[in-house]
Amino acid sequence: MRKLLLLTAALAFAQPADAALTVGAQAPDFTTTGAIAGKPFKLHLKDQLKNGPVVLYFFPKAFTKGCTLEAHAFSEATAEFRKAGARVIGMSADDLPTLKKFSVEECRNAFPVATASPATIKAYDVVLKQKPELTDRTSYVIDRSGKIVFVHSDLDWSEHVAKTLAAVKSLKK
Repeated sequence: MRKLLLLTAALAFAQPADAALTVGAQAPDFTTTGAIAGKPFKLHLKDQLKNGPVVLYFFPKAFTKGCTLEAHAFSEATAEFRKAGARVIGMSADDLPTLKKFSVEECRNAFPVATASPATIKAYDVVLKQKPELTDRTSYVIDRSGKIVFVHSDLDWSEHVAKTLAAVKSLKK
């Protein structure tokens, strides 16, 4: 119990001050279309959570430098996320044809990417202030019950994988 309290306190401080969804908040449910390995599918967050925690990471735009590097990093770490019992899902405001191509070329068929609707973008408060038609770069770790257990919001892609993987691993302790 003490470890859980310490983990909750540590994760609360890891969250940016301007994040709309705070640790402990219920993650908004959504259904959308996505692609994995170039194949389209319907994605429902509630269904994904039945299999364990979800790393839901929002990225601004497919095929841009930072988003490509982040997708490569998540694809390289997919086995570690699976070993820890979590699924990775990338989301952006890109259309399905773009995401089908991105899922193959940059996500390397390792995890799904999905279209974030305006309602989902608003619900997760990931509107990129500089370009409102894009999503901010924010990663959430959502536990099986649908609670947010970790938030990392930073346009620099480089720490999203390491921080979300550490948060997922800490759930098993």
